[in-house]
Amino acid sequence: MGPVSWGSMRLSELFAPTLREDPADAEAASHKLLLRAAFIRPLMAGVYTTLPLGVRTMRKIERIVREEMDATGAQEVRMPIVVPAEPWKATGRWQAYGETMFKLTDRHGRELGLGPTQEEVVTPLAAAELTSYRDLPMNLYQIGWKYRDEFRPRFGLLRVREFLMKDAYSFDRDEEGMRASYDTMMEAYKRIFDRCDLGYVIVEADPGTIGGGVNHEFMAEADIGEDLYVSCPNGDYLADAEAATPRPLELATLEDLEPLTEVHTPSAATIEAVSALLGRPASDMLKCILFDVGGRAVAVLIAGDREVSETKLARRFFPAPVRRFEDADFASHALVKGYVGPQGLADDVTILADHSVKGGRDWVTGANKPEHHVTGANAERDFRIDEHADLVQIRAGDPCPACGEPLRIERSIVVGHIYQLGTKYSEPLQATFVDENGGAKPFLMGCYGIGISRIMAAVVEQHHDDGGIVWPKSVAPYHVAVIIANRDDQRAAAEAERIYGELAERGIEVVLDDREESAGVKFADADLVGYPVQLVVGTRGMKAGTVDLKLRATGERTKASLADASQAAVDLLTATP
Repeated sequence: MGPVSWGSMRLSELFAPTLREDPADAEAASHKLLLRAAFIRPLMAGVYTTLPLGVRTMRKIERIVREEMDATGAQEVRMPIVVPAEPWKATGRWQAYGETMFKLTDRHGRELGLGPTQEEVVTPLAAAELTSYRDLPMNLYQIGWKYRDEFRPRFGLLRVREFLMKDAYSFDRDEEGMRASYDTMMEAYKRIFDRCDLGYVIVEADPGTIGGGVNHEFMAEADIGEDLYVSCPNGDYLADAEAATPRPLELATLEDLEPLTEVHTPSAATIEAVSALLGRPASDMLKCILFDVGGRAVAVLIAGDREVSETKLARRFFPAPVRRFEDADFASHALVKGYVGPQGLADDVTILADHSVKGGRDWVTGANKPEHHVTGANAERDFRIDEHADLVQIRAGDPCPACGEPLRIERSIVVGHIYQLGTKYSEPLQATFVDENGGAKPFLMGCYGIGISRIMAAVVEQHHDDGGIVWPKSVAPYHVAVIIANRDDQRAAAEAERIYGELAERGIEVVLDDREESAGVKFADADLVGYPVQLVVGTRGMKAGTVDLKLRATGERTKASLADASQAAVDLLTATP
């Protein structure tokens, strides 16, 4: 693909107020550099104004996304930001999103929300318009603003309340068609991220509040990324940390079990305190952690040296809200906080155990009375387990489920997520089509999201140095910066104007730095903003009949004659990544 060509610009006219110092509240490299290089400005926590340079880069990302989506046959629509509550309540997500969703009431008292995603908008649309199997398959997508009331917005564009997103939704008649649509989107996403020059991995993922079955995340590797994934050094396993499943342990033998014995454990309401008092490792302790799940009590059993994944637990009970017991909950169930054990729990308490509990025996756990624990607690003999499930948080060093090698925890930024939804939305929203036999069948759906504004930040995280941003050519706001080193040198200024004009006529996206600034400021800004090619016209070059060229990606410097300057810039741009 050739460069996107829409104009040239004099920096004396461009609204690009660069900053010399890092903003005090910026932590991530992308946050610092996008602010300093005048791509964004904050309005309030998690909400940003995009400045002209930022708009140009985001438009280029949008163009890449549109080209690849259109190539698959997907069709672009525009859906509303303001959404009615009723479809969201039908799918259970009005409750599941909770405070993360911006909610409001109109003048007529109707409940509305600001869309964080659009399944509840596009599914009724498909139900009304795609009435026959002959209308399928269909894939509809949009690029629009999304809203999520993040509790703690941070890292600039990486965790925000308002973000630009591409979301697509496929509709098929059967599972085979849904999987084919999913595979098509998988390949399109690879091409998109390759064209944006992002290093990424594709991992098995947690579906979160979107739901559904098979799903994958595209994770851009980044030191500061908040999204964790696990990887096997042998390349046998990749998964989001919240979806990763550790290798099953060997089942414990049930011979020669210890007797259940009550022991006094004064002031020992924590795993650490009990472990120290009894001289037993934390792995011998059995945590019994209580949750309120949509109004009912659920006890989760897990080894004392592990942590419960509340994300996995929430997924198990979706869409019911899940929260840890508070003091009032313990009191209402006549349980003693810090001393709860699974033995003797009432029948109305559901007891779940992580699969790892199968590998333990003779547990130390709460005695259900103040300042007492029991030793020798064993499943089946002493307490019931209603269900085993994967409920543990993965950690570095856990054995790979495929080969047993120790897993590593890596940091990343999620830039894309694709899902096989099945009938998760079509059934509750009664979205059906008529098959060839005249029967009504629910759509088999997929959904596919890409964070446009997040991609811009992720590219900067991967492409920067001490001087500033190093944009890949595909998403750079402009491709060539022609710098007048000394405005007082009229010949240098005239030659720079000529070269700038020639490049613009050839369709090159070019800026002319004609500002009344020192050469040092201009050079620093060119590096900071990250124009792929810099062409400097200065007094010394005029005497030699040459211009200086610099390739931003490598710092390589070359010279060209004044007559060949514009062609040299084009050649250098062609060769740059």
